[in-house]
Amino acid sequence: MSHLVTAPGAFAAGVAIFLIVIWDAFESIILPRRVTRQFRLTRLFFRVTWGMWRFFTGLVSSRKRRETLLGFYGPLSLLVLVAVWAFGLVLGFALMQYGTGSAVVMTSGNPGFQADFYLSGTTFFTLGLGDVVPRSGFARALVVSEAGLGFGFLAAVIGYLPFIYGSFSKREVDISLLDSRAGTPPTAGELLRRHAYEHGQEALAGLLKDWERWCAEMMESHLSYPVLAFFRSQHDNQSWIASLTAILDTCALVMVGVEDACEKQAELTFAIARHAVVDLSQVFETAPVPIPYERLTPDQLRLIREALAQHGLKLQDGEEADRKLAKLRKMYEPYVYALATYLDQSLPAWIPLKKGKDNWQTTAWGQSAGLLEKEIAPAHHDDHF
Repeated sequence: MSHLVTAPGAFAAGVAIFLIVIWDAFESIILPRRVTRQFRLTRLFFRVTWGMWRFFTGLVSSRKRRETLLGFYGPLSLLVLVAVWAFGLVLGFALMQYGTGSAVVMTSGNPGFQADFYLSGTTFFTLGLGDVVPRSGFARALVVSEAGLGFGFLAAVIGYLPFIYGSFSKREVDISLLDSRAGTPPTAGELLRRHAYEHGQEALAGLLKDWERWCAEMMESHLSYPVLAFFRSQHDNQSWIASLTAILDTCALVMVGVEDACEKQAELTFAIARHAVVDLSQVFETAPVPIPYERLTPDQLRLIREALAQHGLKLQDGEEADRKLAKLRKMYEPYVYALATYLDQSLPAWIPLKKGKDNWQTTAWGQSAGLLEKEIAPAHHDDHF
């Protein structure tokens, strides 16, 4: 095919690639709101790469090693996405140079797409080697435009990455604080039981108020930057989905009726937490689905009532209370289950399934763990369901 035939198509393709990539990068880095447009390069990138990553990690038999590999995806995908954007912009400008006739002067070799791509790459990354230079006015304009865009793009990425890691660290603080308050992994029954002490309900109200703000901040950051959802917590037995679900479970129990509890604050926290999971399910296109197993059996609910009663708290019982609890659970459980399935995470139980240690009570230093637990384990951790 002759150059006259391919040149207009190459230039149009270069412009199209440039517009797609630059608009996608703008929406991902600068635009602070959820994008509802169906086709997005970033959405396609994460859907394809996450599906492949989950498939290959699923072949690993060791759960701990599989969780470690899944933890690599978030940071690694972020770096690969930036590389995809950069490659797309370099390719777009190379096609535009090629479409205008490869108007370049070379110290050796012949002009062509390979030379145009090389010129585009050295210009975008501001190398300025000088062995390939533009010779027409339009080619020079493209080079100047790409140099300025490349400088701005690298500056935006430099600011983008620290913000992502800052948001991740901020999200993890309250998750870590929940460890000693709700167990590891966190459960609603354990959270209520550990606050069954004098003035414990005031502390619970403060905790739910903190999580009301946490949910709002998490929703805003994860809607604007969905890649944060793929960043996993430091410990394998913790996750933002498990912690959020435990808080929703706790709010549901308090709203059903725990005497002298902070029902109003529970309603406020429940509202923003449910808002967050619904909006995130739309971002990841995870339609709500019924949980195929029973998270809260009648026996577990009875154990929660008995454990709270032993500590002076009464959880309302009867058919009306059970119906209200079931109604509240239907408002969020299908959404968190769909999200957890998509992100390959697990939902917490309502009560600890077995007696175990919190993360703060464990250590990698072997025998020193026993000494630590004997010396400083708090008394209210000794009781279990």
